[in-house]
Amino acid sequence: MTEDIEGGPAMDARRFAALAQAYGGDLRRWPEAEREAATAFASGEAGQAMARHTGTLDALLDSYRVQPPSKALHSSILRAADRHLVHRRRQRFWWLGLGLAGIGLAGAVAGLALVSIVTPEAGSDHYVLDANATAFGDAGPDAENGEESL
Repeated sequence: MTEDIEGGPAMDARRFAALAQAYGGDLRRWPEAEREAATAFASGEAGQAMARHTGTLDALLDSYRVQPPSKALHSSILRAADRHLVHRRRQRFWWLGLGLAGIGLAGAVAGLALVSIVTPEAGSDHYVLDANATAFGDAGPDAENGEESL
């Protein structure tokens, strides 16, 4: 069985056994390039014995069925997934809040630094603000009322 089959490579027992273990006893599952040589080898006594052995294993594997999950397992998976999603939402909310607080704190620090750097040093000849002073001028009891003079 070592002769070439119509120009293709010859199939030996070792190669046939390796392909049978990889692809099973059904030659339709085998690669196209190997089918013709495997068919010729399977017609012999050694090939038939190997094909029967792998065919028995194929039948056993094909008969195996996975049972569907029970209702309890299904519901516990759904509950766990729901708890995980709720936890992720809460975690995302807290990280968002911490990020906003960090941004606010960074803005406050930047504003404080800007005011302390940009504000000129007050000299002794400048007016010092007291409790009666506003941004529009002095609002103390001695100040003139601007509306009365109109």
